[in-house]
Amino acid sequence: MSIAAHRRRVPALRAAQRGHDRASSGHAAAPPPVAGALADALLTTDWRPAAMLSAVRAVAGPRTPWARRLVAATLHAYPRAPRDRPRELRQFLINRGLAREASILRRIVGPTRVVRMRWGAPALGDLAELAAFLGLDGEALDWFADRREINRHATDERLRHYRYVWKPHRLIEAPKPRMRDLQRRVLKEILAAVPVHDRVHGFVPGRGVHTFARAHTGAEVLVSLDLRAFFSSITAARIYGLFRGIGYPEPVAHALTALTTTRTPARVLRAAPDPHLAALLRQPHLPQGAPTSPALANLCAFRLDRRLSALAERFGITYGRYADDLAFSGSLSRSRVDRLVTLTGRIAAEEGFHVHPGKTRVRRQSQRQELTGLVVNSRPAVPREEYDRLRAILHNAATHGLDEANRDGLVDFAAHLAGRVAWMSHRHPARATKLHALLARALA
Repeated sequence: MSIAAHRRRVPALRAAQRGHDRASSGHAAAPPPVAGALADALLTTDWRPAAMLSAVRAVAGPRTPWARRLVAATLHAYPRAPRDRPRELRQFLINRGLAREASILRRIVGPTRVVRMRWGAPALGDLAELAAFLGLDGEALDWFADRREINRHATDERLRHYRYVWKPHRLIEAPKPRMRDLQRRVLKEILAAVPVHDRVHGFVPGRGVHTFARAHTGAEVLVSLDLRAFFSSITAARIYGLFRGIGYPEPVAHALTALTTTRTPARVLRAAPDPHLAALLRQPHLPQGAPTSPALANLCAFRLDRRLSALAERFGITYGRYADDLAFSGSLSRSRVDRLVTLTGRIAAEEGFHVHPGKTRVRRQSQRQELTGLVVNSRPAVPREEYDRLRAILHNAATHGLDEANRDGLVDFAAHLAGRVAWMSHRHPARATKLHALLARALA
């Protein structure tokens, strides 16, 4: 379908997305229809009084006594046309009492436009351009945005966009192939252009568990905390605000939000391990398992990272975050540790996150200090017992064969062993030499 054909679908798609927004926000009452019609009509003009007045009268009728007052108030509030914010303009008309109850004689709708893009993300002015960017037609965009919440209510697995697997304390919501491909496009072309905080190490190119651990190596005290239900705590409203901040017009931001968030079906929620998690998953949230979720979570946590970095500077210590793992390290007395933990919990709550009360750890140099599976007392390294266990498996494979050593029945055991050797050899030459020699014997 051509761009022109997409643009002919814009009014229907825009109305559909407004419906999604109302459903997502939980507001049942619909705004006066005339407010939306007036906002849409005003945004098609050159934003001069005469043209705006004509647009109002074309929508509400030639004998509209409040038309001039509406135009004057709108120009005073918006000296420049808010062409990327039709919903905001509609709400302004309602709040100021300017959208009077009236019959809609005619609807005049034009495409929204990008006003200002940040960070070099692709400019997508309306839903037609978004659909073309994703390689979809208007109906397909509506389907994947799930305006009718079929994914949440369908009993037929084929109608859902996600597959669900419960783990002990979390739910994996894995998108199906077509939805995953769309999300990867959003990740690669849009989210990758937006910078993250420099203290974030998880899911950031060039950073990882080793850079996270290295920043806290050899510290006198290591304090680690865990954010509870990290992905599901991030609501669709926050994701929408993020896409608006990048520069996308309201309808495009709503559609991108719908493509990257979900509500968990009620039948799946019956197996939730606790009511708190079920309540989070019942609302639109970031699905753990979608390729876009880690990047979106990092960006939504930017203020959290900025505030915790400032807190660490006040204490004269180092801060870092890897996904939902928070770490502080440096010289701290017991009383200062308690104060740090209290303030971290308070800041996290103010930013919409919650520290897990049972997973805060304080370790001194005399104890084993561990972060994301690495011991950091002297340098980041896999614990000795794991290294010894891998050596034993490699020795068994070299002596008795791969099949004998593959006690867990892994599909590609050779690749699994190679991956574990690479993991444990990272920046550890002595271990690397021994493990690679054993691996070579096992694969010979």
